Amino acid sequence: MTPTFIPSPVAAGWESATPAELGFDAARLTAATAFAETAESPWPMSLYYPDGRYVGIVEWNETGPWSAIVGPVIPRGKPAGLVVRGGKVAATWGDVSRVDMTFSIAKSYLAILAGIASDDGLIAIDDPVSKTVDGPHFASAHNARITWRHLLHQSSEWEGVIFDKSDQVDHNRQIGAGADNSRKGEKRALQAPGSHYEYNDVRVNVLSYALLRRFGRPLPEVLKERIMDPIGASETWKWHGYETSWVEIDGRRVQSVPGGAHWGGGIFISALDHARLGMLIGRNGAWNGRQLLSRTWIADMLTPSPTNADYGYLWWLNRGRSRFSNASESSVFALGAGSNIIWVDAESDMVVVARWMDQTKFNAFFGHVMEARS
Repeated sequence: MTPTFIPSPVAAGWESATPAELGFDAARLTAATAFAETAESPWPMSLYYPDGRYVGIVEWNETGPWSAIVGPVIPRGKPAGLVVRGGKVAATWGDVSRVDMTFSIAKSYLAILAGIASDDGLIAIDDPVSKTVDGPHFASAHNARITWRHLLHQSSEWEGVIFDKSDQVDHNRQIGAGADNSRKGEKRALQAPGSHYEYNDVRVNVLSYALLRRFGRPLPEVLKERIMDPIGASETWKWHGYETSWVEIDGRRVQSVPGGAHWGGGIFISALDHARLGMLIGRNGAWNGRQLLSRTWIADMLTPSPTNADYGYLWWLNRGRSRFSNASESSVFALGAGSNIIWVDAESDMVVVARWMDQTKFNAFFGHVMEARS
């Protein structure tokens, strides 16, 4: 399919322009978007393999008592995305209005909600979470030391079970088989909170639960009111929780939402709406003259963490081009399995969203886009 250069707005509030008007070489931008369409994810369209295994479990080689799918799953779309510069759409490919699962991009949305909580004075980043969130999840001597910053950096080392999922599920996840022959899901000795990075969906779900407690109402309501409606997002996005994640808040039964789709659920959203979120981040939290997130929070969120220089508050960084050599050093990314990308290059006022791309092709795709800039 030939990538489309849009002659008219693709959705309410969107403007478009020719590639040349937005500082792109048209032929090279065509090559970039064509590459994106052909670099399709190897995941099955149903998100289930023929033997019935769900990709969110299989891709992490998870077995054992915590593998039950407890959130909704919908079939994926074909590759789709758009290139935005200066707030205008230069090109799209595929169905950019289609609502799709987005996996761990939801983590980056949680960081934005944490920013709202911080700006509102509901949390203090270096306070122990246990100071303002009671109950069993932060009651142990170990968990009581965990701060909001630790949770956002994925260095909390939180220990326990929440919504029937154990933190052990993602032990050793980022290293696979280590020097000590450790493998994902094998129990390991915990370290002090704040001292060890581990990509761990269960601990992110603990952060989401803690934010729910501080806001006192469902996080999707807060996100819609404070972010998505002000930036002109559509009404089509949804944030689904687990069948096991219902809790009572001030006498109201509400659903805590996950920071991914490891067990189903998460944010179901279009590429167009993702692009609006990316623009908000690239413009330091401001939208049409209104500061939706403080500049201070954006700066902190995109600062390398002590335990992983490629990671801020649930956003991926590219300092020294150490993660993606073909993207600019200032680039930041929301990344989800499958694979889904929001790429923000603030220095160029550029946002690129790509859905269902083979993750091994990310860097090559970034190179094509950078070469298209004139």
